[in-house]
Amino acid sequence: MRSSFSLLLPVLLLAHLSSALYFYLEAGANKCFLEELPKDTIVVGHYKAEEWQEATKSYIINDQLGIQIVVQEVESGDKVVNTRGMPKGKFTFTSHEAGDHTICLRSNYTGGWFSTPQVRMHLDIAVGEAKVDEEGEREHVKDLSAKVRELNNRLADIRREQQFQREREQEFRSLSEKTNARAVYWSILQIVTLLGTCVWQLRHLKGFFESKKLR
Repeated sequence: MRSSFSLLLPVLLLAHLSSALYFYLEAGANKCFLEELPKDTIVVGHYKAEEWQEATKSYIINDQLGIQIVVQEVESGDKVVNTRGMPKGKFTFTSHEAGDHTICLRSNYTGGWFSTPQVRMHLDIAVGEAKVDEEGEREHVKDLSAKVRELNNRLADIRREQQFQREREQEFRSLSEKTNARAVYWSILQIVTLLGTCVWQLRHLKGFFESKKLR
């Protein structure tokens, strides 16, 4: 197994202009790319490794061929990604700091000691991709829609409750006004009755004393 470290800036510039690129690897060889990234930037890489088959004179996907992916911050040396994947797949990471990042790919072949097949790598790197998982985004939108519907239902319930409270308040106000009016009428009736009683008693007493004087 041998490891070589190469920084392919011109190839990366071409990668930014095109949707994908491919290059060749030998078993155990490293191929690294230098990418300058802003802070908190999402990077999504899609790759496919094809092995050269001498018998068929063509490149095929061999399930025994593993791809080691290492993403490292140049300044700090921290490894953002360090994983071994299948011959075809994708990797995703978010840059924690602004600066240069190396994206290295290496083929790990387990077919035999003396077998060193040539590998053709297809690589597509999308920098600053906002929509990583469409299915996840759809689920997120569904969740948001469900929450919006729930909020609308709650608002409708609150409006109905407010309308009910206003109607009850109006009924209570009407009942209070009627009760107050009856209380006023009853007070006036009591006063009138009391005044009439007083007048009648005064007249009765006056007649009583006049009749006493005549005797």
